[in-house]
Amino acid sequence: MGTASTPGSLVLLTRLAREVFGRSTEDVLGIRLKQYMLLRDLADHGGAVPQQTLCGTLHLDPNNLVLMLNEIESAGFAERRRDLDDRRRHIVELTPAGVRALERAEKGMQGVEDEVLSALSASERVELGRLLSLALSDEGQAAADSSADKRQAAAAAGR
Repeated sequence: MGTASTPGSLVLLTRLAREVFGRSTEDVLGIRLKQYMLLRDLADHGGAVPQQTLCGTLHLDPNNLVLMLNEIESAGFAERRRDLDDRRRHIVELTPAGVRALERAEKGMQGVEDEVLSALSASERVELGRLLSLALSDEGQAAADSSADKRQAAAAAGR
């Protein structure tokens, strides 16, 4: 009889993300989860950001981002305008209606977080948030890239 292995952190993180996704309905947030993520990203960038930056931070191709922007712009949550310094670029700006939609969605997400992370204490939730932020930060990504480079070099040397 084999021993049961514990799933890795990324498997557990994926399971957690599925729980969050399943519970983050439009009824709970007031908007769709993808719209919430876009508005949250805009707010994280100070309310105005180049459209191309959103492609990178949301990991979307430009065509899909345009479709999402069309939706939130039609809802009055954001506006696109030409960058005065570079007329080829668009700046996406959060509107007051977008801020209100985001605030409502944040309240809904807090409820989802309370449900999904109910087994964790307040300090454990803070620590989880800190660790996830670190993993997603530039420093965390640089460390991951460095580790991947070292693994590739070791694999190449072993050939």
